Amino acid sequence: MASITIRNLDDDVKTRLRVRAAEHHRSMEEEARLILRDAVGRKPGSRDLASIVRSHFGPANGVDLELPPREPAREPPSFD
Repeated sequence: MASITIRNLDDDVKTRLRVRAAEHHRSMEEEARLILRDAVGRKPGSRDLASIVRSHFGPANGVDLELPPREPAREPPSFD
């Protein structure tokens, strides 16, 4: 595994990280790893099609399609 060094970290940020780590019963190093893992998130290609479509379309993005009303199903064919 790789390791990194973070220079010039504000004292306030370090204090808040220490407090947050203590609240979760973890070391500061483990807390920082989890924060970074969550911030970076999943790989870009790991989203499913439905979430991609929702991110581009839908009421939240200015697209609100009106769906036509459902009609009764056709009668099944008769093979008499």
